[in-house]
Amino acid sequence: MASVSASHLILFIASMVIAAGVAGTFTQGISRLSQGIDDQSLEVSEEVRTNIEVISDAGSPVYNNSTNTVSLLVKNTGTTDIPPDSQFIEILVDGRYRTNITVTVIDGTEWRPNNVVRLDIGGADLSSGDHRAKIIVNGDEEVFAFRV
Repeated sequence: MASVSASHLILFIASMVIAAGVAGTFTQGISRLSQGIDDQSLEVSEEVRTNIEVISDAGSPVYNNSTNTVSLLVKNTGTTDIPPDSQFIEILVDGRYRTNITVTVIDGTEWRPNNVVRLDIGGADLSSGDHRAKIIVNGDEEVFAFRV
């Protein structure tokens, strides 16, 4: 009878060790999953709170032939501040990615909600006709059609 109790004790201890190992693995996996969900929710929250509008008039001249520069006025209509830095703003003119961008805050020092920035997009050698500029900030996209 003692040998049966000893073997049951050994099996019980072995099952507890295995259960502890499995529980530790699950705990680490759930912790990583939870952290990933938290990170993703912060990114989605920032995207939802970011909204921009191009307020330049499509009928007014936005292209300067002598400097090959497109100038657009963009308003922050979201609820979060946006850094007024070209590394946070992606621009495509007629489907071509542009990197020569100057950002100037028109009404203040920061691009806060309801503030306006002027985006000067250099190196845009455009011919006469219809053109499109696509501005992307934190996942929010705006398209502005204009004529040269």
